[in-house]
Amino acid sequence: MIYKFSKFLYISCGLVFVLAISSCSRLITIKSDGVVIFPAPPDSARIQYLTSFSSSENVVGKRSSFASFVLGDAPVNSITKPYGVEVHGSKIYVSDPGIKGLEIIDLEKHTFRNFIPTGKGELQLPLNCVVDANENLYVADGKRFQIVIFDKTGKYLNCLGEIDNFKPTDVFVTDSLVLVTNLKNNKINVYDKNSLKLKYSFPDVESGDEGYLYSPTNLCAADGKIYVTDFGDFKIKIYDIKGTYIRSVGTYGNALGQMARPKGIAVDKESNLFVVDAGFDNTQIFDKNGKLLMYFGGPYKGPGYMWLPASVAIDYTNMNYFQKFVDESYTLKYLIYVTNQYGPEKVNVYGMIESKKK
Repeated sequence: MIYKFSKFLYISCGLVFVLAISSCSRLITIKSDGVVIFPAPPDSARIQYLTSFSSSENVVGKRSSFASFVLGDAPVNSITKPYGVEVHGSKIYVSDPGIKGLEIIDLEKHTFRNFIPTGKGELQLPLNCVVDANENLYVADGKRFQIVIFDKTGKYLNCLGEIDNFKPTDVFVTDSLVLVTNLKNNKINVYDKNSLKLKYSFPDVESGDEGYLYSPTNLCAADGKIYVTDFGDFKIKIYDIKGTYIRSVGTYGNALGQMARPKGIAVDKESNLFVVDAGFDNTQIFDKNGKLLMYFGGPYKGPGYMWLPASVAIDYTNMNYFQKFVDESYTLKYLIYVTNQYGPEKVNVYGMIESKKK
């Protein structure tokens, strides 16, 4: 009798283990009904909405009825009010002021976890983040007034920022520099990556000069240039690495190519500039010369559209995870992630596509 009971217990435990593993073993995402493409037909499609993430269920899925009976319902972690989004390797990092932390989605491991540090690393208003080549995480905290740095395990490493006259909203890291938007002095602060000491700030011009920053909120660097969202001047301003002004993209207005509430920006491998605009609930794309190519999104009316978007990121690494959502008429070139602070779809996933040759 003892042998039979032990055997039953062994099989039962094994079954529970298998159920637990299998219930979290594949990427489950929300797919819209029909194909959502931009621009709308009859124009040639260039971007397809693929899917979205709003909670852990979109990554690990729901447990089956039997698994729920045996194990209970799986806890659901929701993306609350996302702002920044960053991609590094197979991981998607979502800065979420709603939880005073981040959601970290690992596409390779099919995991979803909340990162809410305590102690020295406690966050108050995490707006944007970036991950460097060593997988260290840099978080721009607009209420703590610091850039908070963690290692790849989530351990607090350090922080940077002046005690006074400093309000960071975005951060970008190069091989040797840490670039930070500072709303307090309307400049970009540039720090040495190793010492974390301030090296210089820019632009060094007066209000009224075309290179002056009125409200720098977001930035990125590509091809030796630094792109800065000037929320107060409704433009994206471009500088060289030393902070010398080059030119700007966009003007204030509601026509195509104009901006009302520009926020997150990103640059692809062809030097095309992506600009999120919370005023129009869309993302515009400009070529390397500042010419408008197209826009996608628009006020929310269903999956694929936007609701107070905040940030955008480009991803060339993880296309295989989303290939199943791509319409068979198109070839996927790369992925685009856009965060929505409101609405049912918190992180939209789009594909830059091109028609297959017949």
